[in-house]
Amino acid sequence: MSEMKGPALFLAQFLGDTAPYDRLETLARWAADLGYMGVQIPCDPRLIDLPLAAESKDYCDELRGMLRRYDIEPTELSTHLQGQLVAVHPAYDQLFDGFAPPELRGRPDARQAWAIEQLKLAAKASANLGLKAHATFSGALAWPYLYPWPQRPPGLIEEAFAELARRWIPILDTFDEAGVDCAFELHPGEDLHDGASWERFLAATGDHPRACILFDPSHFVLQQLDYLDFIDRYHARIACFHVKDAEFNPTGRSGVYGGYQHWVDRPGRFRSPGDGHVDFRTIFSKLAQYDYAGWAVLEWECALKRAEDGAREGASFIRNHIVRRTEQAFDDFASSGVGRESVHAILGIAPRRPDQ
Repeated sequence: MSEMKGPALFLAQFLGDTAPYDRLETLARWAADLGYMGVQIPCDPRLIDLPLAAESKDYCDELRGMLRRYDIEPTELSTHLQGQLVAVHPAYDQLFDGFAPPELRGRPDARQAWAIEQLKLAAKASANLGLKAHATFSGALAWPYLYPWPQRPPGLIEEAFAELARRWIPILDTFDEAGVDCAFELHPGEDLHDGASWERFLAATGDHPRACILFDPSHFVLQQLDYLDFIDRYHARIACFHVKDAEFNPTGRSGVYGGYQHWVDRPGRFRSPGDGHVDFRTIFSKLAQYDYAGWAVLEWECALKRAEDGAREGASFIRNHIVRRTEQAFDDFASSGVGRESVHAILGIAPRRPDQ
């Protein structure tokens, strides 16, 4: 029996140019003061020297030692932006160029090669840091064709997922060599955004053992997907968990697609944990039931609340929801005291011979 760890904080939404948000050490101290025990670290050069972390165990030991001074652990590294660039449909080239170093912009092939190398470095760095899982995006080739109008030509989706797998299998192999799970956040805008698309990808990779899931229920609320049934179906592949809330309030004017409105006006919008519609009590219970042993990581995104307030409230929210597994059955007080050796007698059947 294993237990979830937490609370932890994803640093991506808080990284900035002013103290304490501009360096890993000051962010760690700030997070610790709020009550967090861990931080999920984006592979941003302001926070971690990824090439050095991939080659130097000493560097990684020093990084862990620095965090330990504030009673903080690294939970996972994140390559969400780099993962997005592994697969970019040409319609999005200009928009996603901003995720790449300036010298690679306008050069899709070079940008993709850089992203793939970043993922492989992250696998090695995760191993050097002693981490078990990694958080990322899949990228997308088929996303512009999500809605089948005009009618999709035969084989379009199949070839998109075959190509996505061709790009990711060498990366997943690197994660396998490092002994680290690669957890894809299932997210609108990615080809992996729900259970059906996840199954397509998993089949295309030959059920790769390191292909795993970052479970974030907020994205499923916005899609109107049953996130509790999702856990029952795919719990064996869930390696990371983002605690992020959302709400869905459809009207006769706007629904799942949102009508191109700003986040604050959309029927589906992200909220701070506890302010939306996600049933976190049941989620934490189900993850405990299935022995999820990873971290519960707050990813703060909210259309209304200030980030600092969401971060301050998030630590206690997670701590109060983590289910500590009981070590004894609730009805032990009513034990009959009869042992296994009496089973046959209780059932009124003759004991079997050893050769039966």
